[in-house]
Amino acid sequence: MANEKLGRPSKERNAMLRGQVSTLLWNGKIETTLAKAKSTARVAEKIITLAINTYQDTLKVVKDIKGADGKKVKKEVLNDGPKKLAARRKIMGYVYDLQEQRKPKESLEAYKARIEGINHPLLEKIFNVYAPKYAERAKTSGQGGGYTRITKLGARRGDAAEMAIVELV
Repeated sequence: MANEKLGRPSKERNAMLRGQVSTLLWNGKIETTLAKAKSTARVAEKIITLAINTYQDTLKVVKDIKGADGKKVKKEVLNDGPKKLAARRKIMGYVYDLQEQRKPKESLEAYKARIEGINHPLLEKIFNVYAPKYAERAKTSGQGGGYTRITKLGARRGDAAEMAIVELV
């Protein structure tokens, strides 16, 4: 299963896996065939592990920014450290940049206020939600890994492909 080809050329297979991993990390759950589920879970686990190992690497930096009156003001900002920056770039190179969607009946002003200052929402979710959650889980249980669960659903009607649900635990 480690080198599963999934009946596609490598470009198509990698694009499909990137899309499925991105959707899994964004929504927390996807339904797909069993072979795709196993490959997707394998890649998602590696991305989450990379985020867990580096999410606390931050540096405090003082920056000069312009205030409301046009004068320069010093402000303390948290930047990514070198390990977190490298991990962030590696993850950005793999997952697709999914953007936050407007909720039903949400005004444009409320939507813009909600997404203000967030350039890559999926990366922020990985580093700010999943990494602390799974790091705490690893600390309390004493083991890493096991961030995904595959549940078999049975054969798909039509082509009898074995279906499964992949979800983040």
